[in-house]
Amino acid sequence: MTALQPETAPTQPDVSVDAQGSGLVGVHESIATLLASRGQWRQAYQHLRSALDLVHADQAEEPHVPEQLRREVELLRREHAEAREQSLRDSLTDSYNRRYLDQRLMDLLAEHGACRHGLAIALIDLDWFKQVNDTFGHLLGDRVLQRVVELLQQGLPEGAFCARYGGEEFVLVLPRVDASSSVEIVEAARERVERHAWQDVAPGLRVTVSAGLAYEPPAHEAPERPAVSAEQQLLRADSLLYTAKQSGRNAVAYRADGRVRLAGAASGRRAIAETRVLGYY
Repeated sequence: MTALQPETAPTQPDVSVDAQGSGLVGVHESIATLLASRGQWRQAYQHLRSALDLVHADQAEEPHVPEQLRREVELLRREHAEAREQSLRDSLTDSYNRRYLDQRLMDLLAEHGACRHGLAIALIDLDWFKQVNDTFGHLLGDRVLQRVVELLQQGLPEGAFCARYGGEEFVLVLPRVDASSSVEIVEAARERVERHAWQDVAPGLRVTVSAGLAYEPPAHEAPERPAVSAEQQLLRADSLLYTAKQSGRNAVAYRADGRVRLAGAASGRRAIAETRVLGYY
């Protein structure tokens, strides 16, 4: 019998469920267990399906599926789902990672970048985070990042999520929201970070964030607007983040009625012109 290669789908043997078939069922189950232990969930599942096909072969009525086989299939499905979820998570903060962010933004933006529903993207950066690391150490800096993510994720509407963009930068993605709601959500997140009891984490510790909020209205509300891509919207958010930083930090910068504004308590500051982004209305 030719050895089965773990990385290739098995060829179905032309046998019925006799002594040979029963033996092959065991072989497939054993190979599936080995592949699952290596994290090769798809190939393991194929072997369990092959075992199931052998059990069903040449029977007029659907046979009773062995409970052990049924449990193994269900276990593999759960482990595959869990493994996939973990592959899309940032290992430190447990927020989603850049891979998930890119995938979801592609899904949220229709063909040619036309937005089916309102979509807000906020690029958020911790203020003076290098000083936190230098003063309190990187281990406490990691704790700060974890806590900031928890605060950013509190009270997000259905379908919204937080992803780590890189380093101390995070992205809040808010689908199916209107412009004013998106500003309120991101400003509330900024306030939660500012008002958190950081002194309980370490005496003298203070943490704030700055955010640039780019909003794309539904295509039917602005049919004259050119199509937008995920990259363009992230660039717009980055430009507004720069404005928030240059306007004194601890602020949310956004665009409304053709003007750059600061949300909430920072609205009384004098905003500066942000770096121009091609195609920004």
